[in-house]
Amino acid sequence: MQAPQRIVNRKGSRELRVEWPDGREDHLSWEFLRVHSPSAEVQGHGNPKVIPGKREVGLERIEPVGRYAVKLVFDDGHDTGLYSWEILDHYGRERDTLWQQYLDALQEMGMTRESDVVSLKSLHYPAKG
Repeated sequence: MQAPQRIVNRKGSRELRVEWPDGREDHLSWEFLRVHSPSAEVQGHGNPKVIPGKREVGLERIEPVGRYAVKLVFDDGHDTGLYSWEILDHYGRERDTLWQQYLDALQEMGMTRESDVVSLKSLHYPAKG
């Protein structure tokens, strides 16, 4: 997998623009990148977590990792995901599908993209015995 030609942090639109050698450009929102972080914290062991409340998450910085990835440091303290070129390519090609799956999962679990909203459906109460 070839490295992107350029990765641009577009603060005004709250997204990364990833420019590939073949001329393709991917636009990945900070929120998308945060909720789809390749970290173990989010991806688990084959059972990804649904991360609500990240609509306004900020991206503090991008750190290169060798010649194969970048580490994104978010303003909510999350900084453990390594976004390899393969992952960024996959996210760019499958962004719309992955985003819709995320929105569907939020709805199913009674969660929202807002950080200050908690749905009663998302709370789990122990059964009364």
